[in-house]
Amino acid sequence: MTTHRADELRAKLIRNFDAAAKQHFERAALYESMGASLADGTAARDLGIGIDIVPPGKRSCPYHFHHAQEEMFIVLEGQGTLRVAGEMLPIGPGDVIFIPAGPEYPHHLLNTSEAPLKYLSISTQQRPEVCEYPDSGKVAAFNRGKLLIHRKSDSLDYWEGEP
Repeated sequence: MTTHRADELRAKLIRNFDAAAKQHFERAALYESMGASLADGTAARDLGIGIDIVPPGKRSCPYHFHHAQEEMFIVLEGQGTLRVAGEMLPIGPGDVIFIPAGPEYPHHLLNTSEAPLKYLSISTQQRPEVCEYPDSGKVAAFNRGKLLIHRKSDSLDYWEGEP
């Protein structure tokens, strides 16, 4: 029998990635995943974590890099490819991938196998955050539920529209 305090602590501090309610995401033809954010509603302040399951031949997000956040991926099941800094690196179960912030390490994970690729995505949660997408020339700024995306080619001069 647990106490009320123990139940409160469990709710703030513990998540089970297998039991988490996962949401399906799909943007044909390249992107598809099942995933869940695990840190939401916890006591975590500076860390985020999610579980991602990517079907064969798919990826969960576009090639990108972060200006503030570091990321770590832990491959639980399946095989795939880490596209990073213009290279294609094979990945598999037990691999822990470290991605520092900055333009030196644009990245994403691709499922290049015939079975699902399951991994944990862990990140620092600095906000505001800026991401760049080298393949599409986009820049995104994130800050606590707000998102602004534009193309670098559409950038304005700092003084545009100012008196």
